[in-house]
Amino acid sequence: MIELRPVLFINGILITVLAIAMVIPAVVDAAVGHPDWLVFSKAAAVTLFIGVSMMLTTRSRLGNFSLRQAFVMTNLAWIVIAVFGALPFTFSELELSFTDSFFESMSGVTTTGATVIVGLDFAPPGILLWRAILQWLGGIGIIVMAVAILPVLQVGGMQMFRVEAFDTDKVLPRAAQIAGGISIIYVFLTAVAAIMFWSVGMSTFDAVAHAMTSIATGGFSTYDASVGHFANPAVDWTMSIVMVLGSIPFVLYLRVIRGDLRPVFADTQVRWFFVILAAAIVLTAIWLVMQSLMEPLQALRYATFNIISVMTGSGFSTADYNAWGSFALSLMFVLMFVGGCAGS
Repeated sequence: MIELRPVLFINGILITVLAIAMVIPAVVDAAVGHPDWLVFSKAAAVTLFIGVSMMLTTRSRLGNFSLRQAFVMTNLAWIVIAVFGALPFTFSELELSFTDSFFESMSGVTTTGATVIVGLDFAPPGILLWRAILQWLGGIGIIVMAVAILPVLQVGGMQMFRVEAFDTDKVLPRAAQIAGGISIIYVFLTAVAAIMFWSVGMSTFDAVAHAMTSIATGGFSTYDASVGHFANPAVDWTMSIVMVLGSIPFVLYLRVIRGDLRPVFADTQVRWFFVILAAAIVLTAIWLVMQSLMEPLQALRYATFNIISVMTGSGFSTADYNAWGSFALSLMFVLMFVGGCAGS
């Protein structure tokens, strides 16, 4: 029989974190005078109550966290987070069914990027920000948050990385240090991305939202036309860089910070990632020019952005590449199965 108390306790912590995150879009909606601030406030209160209750009722001195418990916790965490993350969608002015809300929430936390919401251009700012927050939290990984908590419970955490197919490369001595290091880098890269987007013409709100979803390689945008809405080459090139940064193993960033640059150039998967990416971009750009669809520089711009978006699993778009012909579509279809690097 599996001891579920530690599993429920950790899920309670994650739910509590989610409740705190709901306060951010509530404040944004309140600042602009949108009534959905009340929806987020109530959803946060309910989520916080349940999360804290789970923590209080399942708190106990814990021993070793078994691999079986790790599997149960991992699967349950994604479902529970998606369920509570769906509450704002269900009761907001969008009036989505719970099924659609759960889909949107699960798409967010898994950084899938599929959406059932139409009319994003006119959606409440709180909802748009909440979609970005879900992807941002999903990008860092519920599992990393859980590992950061495990030492408090006197539980070993390396099993959690194994559950998520994470390379258990002991860059730092303990799992909690790895989780903490990755989290700091993730926040730092998000902040840098937001500043970069703002500097090339995005509004502060759009810059923050797209920074969260692009570093997570999630694909949620604040507009129906995705990044194509901006029609800005500088935005395209900047986001291309951010998506690539989000696709590199974060463990390598830890090594770089420690002054060890060798793994960045020696890592086999990183080398092949860039080789495949570069080859796909060049081939697509040449194809677009040969088909007289675009001028060379324009072809390079659109090929770079959309190939990176597809290969990293981000899902942003700046053009209707269905009109690019069979070769480009076939290449993109194959690249979808490649994805970014493990541990990104």
